[in-house]
Amino acid sequence: MMHADKAALMADSDVIEAFIIDVNGVPRGKWLQRDKAKALLGGGIAIPRSAFLLDIWGRDIVEGGIAYNTGDPDGLCVAVPHSITRMGWAEGKSAQALLTMREADGSTYFLDPRGVLSGVLARYAQAGLTPALGVELEFYLVDPGHMGGQPIAPRGADESGWRGWQIDAVGLGEIHDYEPILREMMATARTQEIELETLVSESGPGQFEVTLKYAADALRMADSAVLFKRTIKQVARKHNLTATFMAKPYGQWAGSGMHVHMSLLDKAGQNIFMNTAERGSDALYHALGGVIAAMPDTMVTLAPHANSYRRFAPGVHAPTYGDWGHDNRLSAMRVITTDPRASRIEHRVAGADCNPYLAFASFLGSALAGLEGKIDPGPESFGDKRSKQAPQLPIAWSNAVDQFATSSHITGIFGADFQKYFTACKRQEISEMRRRISDVEYDAYLKNA
Repeated sequence: MMHADKAALMADSDVIEAFIIDVNGVPRGKWLQRDKAKALLGGGIAIPRSAFLLDIWGRDIVEGGIAYNTGDPDGLCVAVPHSITRMGWAEGKSAQALLTMREADGSTYFLDPRGVLSGVLARYAQAGLTPALGVELEFYLVDPGHMGGQPIAPRGADESGWRGWQIDAVGLGEIHDYEPILREMMATARTQEIELETLVSESGPGQFEVTLKYAADALRMADSAVLFKRTIKQVARKHNLTATFMAKPYGQWAGSGMHVHMSLLDKAGQNIFMNTAERGSDALYHALGGVIAAMPDTMVTLAPHANSYRRFAPGVHAPTYGDWGHDNRLSAMRVITTDPRASRIEHRVAGADCNPYLAFASFLGSALAGLEGKIDPGPESFGDKRSKQAPQLPIAWSNAVDQFATSSHITGIFGADFQKYFTACKRQEISEMRRRISDVEYDAYLKNA
């Protein structure tokens, strides 16, 4: 659709749901009347600048935040044209519009995660390169009204949480059990031009993975990821379920990750990672070296929350070291060269709970640094035999935040201001978590310590 068609769609709507994506990946916005359609595609609508810098509970950041220091001024947000579609799950003629904040000179607001990724992609364009990405995104469908003392459980669980311990990974039975919601999810995604390539049941009860089709438009891919997350959550609500991208909703079952495949195209559209079926080009390994070298510093963009770090443990598919291997799913970075034309690297660390804009910016910004510096990735890992030179990842939340806060590499990707404010956001969340005592602590220590 051209902009005129998008304006007509909004003008024919009962309500327009307009929203930004904050630093935590949470949509925040407002409902608008149809007469705002012209502003959304023109001069923009007013949104508080602080809306981008809220903690996961939606509270302003007190220490080092922007709401208290500046008087909380508004900024102007314009719609991302392709995102303007009908909300298939909503009643009536309801439209949606993903927003991005622009400054008076046309630049993006420094705290807008979409703008951060745009800045990284501009550097690729200057180098004559275009990243192509594919995304595998996992989520659980859970029964939010479960009884028996557990906050969530798979659909069909009894009061003790028992569900026969059936997993049905890569089975069709689980898909058919959830067929109405999954069909509506896929149809609603198509309406938004979100290209889902595959759907598969995963290694937990009610856990699924979708693949977003590989494309040479990293910004559009990030848009699709955040819009898909929003879509399945809304469709699940219609079916009295909750769709969760929480990294580890069940202690005993698999966590949910976001695996990102990446190749680089030159100006002629050729994959610069291509070489032979046994080994990629030098450019592939230099990009890989940059990602691995920076992985400890970028960790909090891949695992941003307290729960994120429950995924990481020895012996599981969520790595604890920045290692790599050819077609090795136990390593942090998987190199795939079997079909030379499709040679790519797969980043396997990020949780499904990450903000895709920030995770992509970290991945791509680090890969570009590797290309420019011709960084060696170090020795390969084979199976679970990890290279001794692989850097250890910070698998404690506060340590990951500290590494992000002091990294010059992070400054180069995100800018010093974003680095400072995102750090303040994470430290406020850490402080809140430390004030809350869990039931397992009372169980262990109240009488025994």
